[in-house]
Amino acid sequence: MSITLDQVTKHYGGVPVVNDVSLDIGDGEFFVLLGPSGSGKSTLLRAIAGLSGVDHGRIALHGRDVTHVAARKRGVGLVFQNYALFRHMTVAENIEFALRVRHMRGKVRRARRKELLRLVALEGMDERLPAQLSGGQQQRVAVARALAHKPEVLLLDEPFGALDAKIREELRRTIRQVQRELGISTVLVTHDQEEAFAMADRIGIMNLGRLLEVGAPHELYTAPATRFVATFLGAANLFLARRTPDGIQVGASVVAAAGAAAGGRGEHEVVAVVRPEEVEVAPARDDLASGFLARGVVEEVMFTGALERLRVRLEDGAATPLLSFVDGDSTTALQVTRTQHEQRGFAVHPGQSLAIGVRRVHVLPTPLSSFTACATSAALAEALVRQPLLAALVARMKTRVAVRVEPRLGVPDAPCESAADFVGTTVLASQTDCAYRAEWLLRRGAQDLLVLPQQAAAPQRVLIHWMGEAVRGATLAVSASVLRHLSAEAVYVGIVPDDGAGGHGMRELLDARSEAKAAHGLEIRTELRYGDVSQELARRLGAAPGQMLIVGVADLARFAERFRAVLDSGQWPVLIVHRAAP
Repeated sequence: MSITLDQVTKHYGGVPVVNDVSLDIGDGEFFVLLGPSGSGKSTLLRAIAGLSGVDHGRIALHGRDVTHVAARKRGVGLVFQNYALFRHMTVAENIEFALRVRHMRGKVRRARRKELLRLVALEGMDERLPAQLSGGQQQRVAVARALAHKPEVLLLDEPFGALDAKIREELRRTIRQVQRELGISTVLVTHDQEEAFAMADRIGIMNLGRLLEVGAPHELYTAPATRFVATFLGAANLFLARRTPDGIQVGASVVAAAGAAAGGRGEHEVVAVVRPEEVEVAPARDDLASGFLARGVVEEVMFTGALERLRVRLEDGAATPLLSFVDGDSTTALQVTRTQHEQRGFAVHPGQSLAIGVRRVHVLPTPLSSFTACATSAALAEALVRQPLLAALVARMKTRVAVRVEPRLGVPDAPCESAADFVGTTVLASQTDCAYRAEWLLRRGAQDLLVLPQQAAAPQRVLIHWMGEAVRGATLAVSASVLRHLSAEAVYVGIVPDDGAGGHGMRELLDARSEAKAAHGLEIRTELRYGDVSQELARRLGAAPGQMLIVGVADLARFAERFRAVLDSGQWPVLIVHRAAP
């Protein structure tokens, strides 16, 4: 591999801006780091270049550990957005600068310069100054200068950001041709999705300092694994749907779907993704060639050249739970994209009523679909909805939070007031008898239960533990889903009895990290402790501020007694993952 990153972490002000990133980039590969501003992608690139140190982890280039090697000795070429050319030097002098400081002979320098000018299509411009070049030409010179000393790795930090659309497209094509001709491993940092699609062999999506997904462009677009990637890579309609034996039920309709398997949970709520181009509209239900979804009313028609974009309000929003976001704001409108051929076949206008069909549904493999705030009164449940940590998770996960009132919550042997199944992740306010209330809910069907202290803030570190191998996979899956939406470090805490076998504990740590990475794309740290599980978890949580616990349990025997110290104190957010052992 040309570039290997192993749990690379960088903090600023105690907050991880690059959070346990592990990645392998192959020889000659064009890899694109894509993400919004502040996601950590440029910091990670600077760490690879040696311009920024790391607080944890290892960086290797072509098998050589360069974590603590100076930037000039790493053998990388770096191109910035602002060109960084020497204004008083000609094109020739700029390109040859790196060769001069390496004391290369003039004949060799001139030959290399001519070769590079040919590669970047600037032949004959040797004696021009940067001020005499266009922005696109200056960036080509910057690329040639970065390649002059024949680096093993080329790093590009948003090099097209200051250029207009036409020049960007031409320069993208030039750099891609140069990269292929030289066979040099290249990493491009950008927030432009079109740019990433056009250039990448593979794309890595970053958010909140964490590398969420890595894959070929078409794979990430058609089959994303996370809500963030689904909505960041182009437009997407998100639905809360229900997986049934017949397919995915969206509202009153059942449609076929691609995506995660049921995972042995039976019927349950899922998050479904429908791309705008997979939505069909027609005058009537019988005119649809795809599965009927609902009827709707056209709110807006936007002409964008080759495509027409529609916003359609679903007429039965209650039966069809749409989670749609435009520019970060929640909306009830469905996004639709139509080709000119479709426009000619059926013209639409604002205010028109029509039938909506879906050609393809993709189900995200996330176990966390929505939240339900549960309390003994509607007022307490509504107050729980407004808690900052829950509000942040709901916004970042682009989901919704419902309210469930259970007047006899925690009363021994009392049944649930509501006959409905528990849906999504149940949320319970932390208080003195919280452990008994949590057990009450778990025994009556709640599977994922978030116990939330008053005014709890987003955690800086999330501790993970499971009690029994039967719940390990589910706990890791839920942990991955939560951590994709938090800027927090993940630590698996393995706990064995004082007289337990240390070797078994170490194997558990290795298995935990391996499964988290392979099955869920989650990088975690690991630590081993000895003693009683509940006591050790409480001790570890109390060791530092800003911590949260995710714990998996398969057996509810003595649950309240065992977890009273953790749950009743009201100090830490605790997410309980309950899956009964088969």
